[in-house]
Amino acid sequence: MEQHESTKKRIALGLSGGVDSAVSVALLQYAGYEVVGVTCRFQDDAKTEQAIIDASIVCKHFGIEHVVWDARSLFTEKVIRPFVDTYVQGETPSPCVGCNAQVKIPALMAAANAHTCSSVATGHYARIAQLNDTGRYFVKTALDTRKDQSYMLVLLSQEQLSHLVLPLGGITKAEVRVLASEMGLQLASKADSQDICFIEGDYRTFLAEQGMFDVPGSIVNKVGTVLGTHAGLSNYTLGQRKGIGVAGPEPYYVIEKRSTTNELVVGTAQEAQVREVVVSKPNWQVFDTLEEPKECMVKLRYRSTAAACTVYPEKNGCARVSLVSPQSATAPGQYAVFYLGSAVLGGGVIKEVRS
Repeated sequence: MEQHESTKKRIALGLSGGVDSAVSVALLQYAGYEVVGVTCRFQDDAKTEQAIIDASIVCKHFGIEHVVWDARSLFTEKVIRPFVDTYVQGETPSPCVGCNAQVKIPALMAAANAHTCSSVATGHYARIAQLNDTGRYFVKTALDTRKDQSYMLVLLSQEQLSHLVLPLGGITKAEVRVLASEMGLQLASKADSQDICFIEGDYRTFLAEQGMFDVPGSIVNKVGTVLGTHAGLSNYTLGQRKGIGVAGPEPYYVIEKRSTTNELVVGTAQEAQVREVVVSKPNWQVFDTLEEPKECMVKLRYRSTAAACTVYPEKNGCARVSLVSPQSATAPGQYAVFYLGSAVLGGGVIKEVRS
């Protein structure tokens, strides 16, 4: 990202039209920045058009420039296609993590360069810190632990982190809504977005629209005994208990999806527990690479509780994660994010789950 000597305090803020990014404008202005609001166009749909309208209202309220940045082709290449491919492979994607590093921040940085800004900002609830000895940048958890989004920023590079400002990392969501109300923002009580942004309704309908259709197959146990028929692997996720369609002496859980044979593997609660995962070529923030085993905490899903583990480097650049205590099931395609205290050490996509 280019440096603009005459505009060191000019910053491009990702503006979604929600309350978090709106309050971020005020906090950045208070910190002395000249803010440019950037709304990225990822798709052509009603939700995007409304976001652009809401963001433009926020920009008028604060008297700042509003830019709409076209990121549609990048979004299709880096988010939508991998989302579908991951399901085709029998895995369960977590698209927002990859989107932040491969689409949102790159698009925001490109818009910043085009509009003479030397840094970028988002409304994520997390903090950026820098090590005194090595100078490396890393993500820290937010003050508001209930809203913490550090997990979502695990793939950010040193270049991205060095230009990123997160104004909401040190305040709570409740405080954000109070500030929005005090500023007279109409969206002070606007609900948070919860769903995957590019899907309206059932994700299976979206997959069908992208050319992926469910094919029924066998439900089997760990030794291969056929117990029933599934409706298509994309309808299930690892750890699922309800809605499987087979019964046994004790509840069954989904423990594996075999895309090569189109088999859904189920097992008992004990068989569904995870003792190890393998992470594909993790991105490290606090250090350049993992050279020896590291004791830390790991989150195996965005909303999961961090669990104690030891991370072992593998010769192929991957990492093996041994959990101190077995955890409830996670799925290949999700992300393992490693923490030491409030610091994000790094993390990557889970490629293998071992019980």
